[in-house]
Order: sequence, then C-alpha cells, then structure tokens
Amino acid sequence: MSRIGRTAGTGLAALAAVAARDLLQREHSLLRNFPVLGRARYLLESIGPELRQYLVAGNNEERPFTRDQRRWVYASAKGENNYFGFGTDNDLEYTAGYPVINHKTLGRAVPSTDVHTGHGAGLPAAKVLGAARGRRHAFRPASVVNISAMSFGSLSGAAIEALNRGAELAGCLHNTGEGGLSPHHRHGGELVFQLGTAYFGCRDEHGRFDLQRLKDLVAGVPVRALEIKLSQGAKPGLGGVLPAAKVSAEIAATRGIPVGEDCISPSRHAEFSDVDSLLDWVELLAAETGLPVGIKSAVGDMGFWEELTDRMAASGRGVDFVTIDGGEGGTGAAPLIFTDSVSLPFQLGFARVYATFARTGLHEDVVFVGGGKLGLPDNAVVAFALGCDLVNIAREAMLAIGCIQAQKCHTDTCPTGVATQNPWLAHGLDPARKSVRAATYVQTLRRDLLKVAEACGVEHPGLIDTGSVEVLTGRTASTPLHEVYGYDPAWGLPSAADRAAIVALMAVESPQGGSAPPSPGAAG
Repeated sequence: MSRIGRTAGTGLAALAAVAARDLLQREHSLLRNFPVLGRARYLLESIGPELRQYLVAGNNEERPFTRDQRRWVYASAKGENNYFGFGTDNDLEYTAGYPVINHKTLGRAVPSTDVHTGHGAGLPAAKVLGAARGRRHAFRPASVVNISAMSFGSLSGAAIEALNRGAELAGCLHNTGEGGLSPHHRHGGELVFQLGTAYFGCRDEHGRFDLQRLKDLVAGVPVRALEIKLSQGAKPGLGGVLPAAKVSAEIAATRGIPVGEDCISPSRHAEFSDVDSLLDWVELLAAETGLPVGIKSAVGDMGFWEELTDRMAASGRGVDFVTIDGGEGGTGAAPLIFTDSVSLPFQLGFARVYATFARTGLHEDVVFVGGGKLGLPDNAVVAFALGCDLVNIAREAMLAIGCIQAQKCHTDTCPTGVATQNPWLAHGLDPARKSVRAATYVQTLRRDLLKVAEACGVEHPGLIDTGSVEVLTGRTASTPLHEVYGYDPAWGLPSAADRAAIVALMAVESPQGGSAPPSPGAAG
C-alpha cells in the first residue's frame, strides 16, 4: 500500500473512532445526532471570542475594553503615536450618559503646544495622605495614577515584577493586593500593602492576624500605606479560593500557608465586626506602624458609609483614605452574577460615598481613590471632577504589559503569561522590557490628564470641578455633572489650602505655555 493510501486509511480510521465515540456517548445530544460534524459547533464556540475580537467586532463594540481603548493603551505603553485620525467614531448625539468635558477659552492655565510636554512631568496628589490625622509617615503621593491591587497568585511572578519595576520607573505606587508581599514586589516600586480577610503575609500559623509580623514586614520594604480590603467591585461580599494545584512553594511562603492545599480567603474580617471595631483597628494599625491607613470597598448598602462618617465625625477616629472600586472592575475569577450585577458602577457608587463624607464635613480630610476602568483618560477626568484625588489602574496596566483580553484569567492558561502560574506561559513575559511599557503607559496617561486639566483652565486634574463636565441625556440635552449626582457645586475639590499648594507645585513640575508676542496695537 502506498504512503498516501496508508495515511488516508489512518485518517479514516481515526474519524470512524471519533464517530463511534460520539454515537455512544450520552453527554452531548448534538454529537449523538451529528457525529464528527457536530464538533464543528464546539470548535466555533471555543474560538468565537477570538473571531469577534479580531474579525467581527467594530472599534467600540467589545467589552470590557473596546478595540479603540486597547489600541490607545498599547500605543501609549509602547511610546508610539496614540492619536486617532478623521474624528471620533463614537455616537455622541445618541448616547445617553456620554460625558463631555468643557474646555475654557481663556483659562488660568495655559497649555504648551509641544506634543511631548508633560510626559516626563510629575503629577503629585493634591492632598497629603495621612496629614489630616497626623500620621507619622504621612506623605504626598508622587503620582495621581497608581497601580491597583493585583495579587501574586492571580498574576504571575513575572507580571508582578514588571509592574513593580514599572512603578519604580514611573514614580507611582504599587498595591500588593491581598495575596501578600512577594519577592516579585521587591524591585524598587513603593507599595501599598493590602490587608485582606486572610491576612496573608502577616498571619500566624493558625491564620490569625499577627501585628508584629505586619510591623516586621513593612519595616523592611518601601510600604507607604496600608489598605484594609472590605470588598472589591467584581465580587463584593465573596471570599476566594486559590486551588491547591496553584499553591506553589513560593506562593505558600508569601502568604504564610501550607504548600499544595486549597487557599481560602474568608468573606469577612476576624479583627472587627462593626464600624466601631473597624475604626479601632484602623487607629491601632496607624499608631503601631505610623503609616496612613485606609479602606477599599465596593458600594452597595449606604448604611455602612453613613455610620462610618457619623462615627468619624463624633469620635475623631478615622480612615486616611477611601478606595472605591466600581462594579465594572475586573477580577481573576468570579460568578457571572457578581461580575454583572452586584455593587454599583464606579461613578454612581463613588458619588454617593463622597456626598456622604461631604455632608459630614469630612471630604477635605480624606484622600479619595477610585478604581474601575479609570486608566482611560475620559473616565479618569470624570472621576477627578467627582472628587477623586488618585486613580488606580489594574486591567489597563495588564494590557500595558502584554494582556490581549483573552479572558482566560480563571483558567490558568493566559497566553501572554500575565494571569497564570504556568511556568511555560509565564516565561514569555520579560519583566525588564514590560516594566518600561508599564511606566510609559502611566506617564502617558498622566500627560493626557495634565493636557485636559490645562484645557479646562486649571493646573492639575484634581482641580477640575463638576461644572467642567456635562453628561449628555439625548441629542439635544445635557446635564452638568453636579446635577446628575446631586452634588453641591463646591464639592469635588480639595480644600483651599490644598489647592494653593498644588498650584505652586505644578508651577515647578509643568511650566505654563504661552503664545506669540502680541502685536503693537493689541489690547492689554
């Protein structure tokens, strides 16, 4: 028999075997009725996301990030031209809820016409973190854009290292996430240490919080603040499980857990059970470490926030910062009902919380941090106008270091090595090169925020007020941002003293532009 004949015979035998298996199996009725041919349906289903992403979907159709948004992040991270030509392809006139930023014709700030201006400029926070409560290690964050909480275990060690090196290059903060402080976090980037319900990295052998271990940990690395995680936008109210197969020796050492056993994160903290005990714990941590202490939470029931602000106003105890995570935020894995429908989206949730603090007179004493697709300039500008002092970026930072939105985070098969513990996949991510992309992305986002602020007539994005943003409600109508969310028009800005201080700082960080000399007959 010729080679071709043998090959054909082998192929037919294989098809016959597949057909026999399909006919005999009882799990899939489609395959019993259409053996072999029915498998085409499952093949198309499995590659459907890739087909839509690359061949079918338009520039603004994909989620969670559209093609245009991803293109902007990729170009920004690579230091390439991130401009778009021929005008917007967004349907402004018929998109209710679309934000429009009002530029000032003759504003106080004068933007430079140089396209590269602001790329290397610092963009420090308008508030000093921890100053209002006299924390020993209060500081002004050097960047209004910072890297959000993503744990080692959810992300690969190479990805964490790339982000930390990038944070050092960009001069921004890097949140550890609740998975503890790993060796990959120790590459120069300043840290916010997150305390989750399992107290990874500062727990004893029984899983209880250990204050001394926390103090020893933060003393040896550049931890600038502590963040108590109450919940996150993509899965509020849930705990978490890292399957035993993913609990390597390195992860176990970082978290303080046994190797090869399921790693459980409870849904609630053991160190406090109500607002009073939460505030007591905040003050204990701040007193023992000297660090600013804040909370991170998604927004649902407003009773918690009302009680928190009431207790803070009455007792003098309080958090130094509040991180609000929107329901549109990402996560490695969560039930669909939680990612889709539990907790308020960022703008609505943040506005409610900020207003609660403002009505109690506490908004100028707390640093507000936002998270939930705020690594895009338009979303970030609205967040600053609503009262954010800092924005945290997570998925956008992942895109910057190579993520292609494959949405395989929960399968441990991330093809770019970002969200996986598979050594073969992770080895493809070069931390040294990707760190530069992470830093370049952060710097470019800051540059664009600075440009928009100056177009609005102010020196810093934290000085953009709610009157500078309108929200379209139809083709012929719009509503100012403060009316949309029931704000007093004066809300959303730092105190007068903080505003004066940041204007003075920005005069050094980003000198103002100008124009050509006036003609002899020009008016003064």
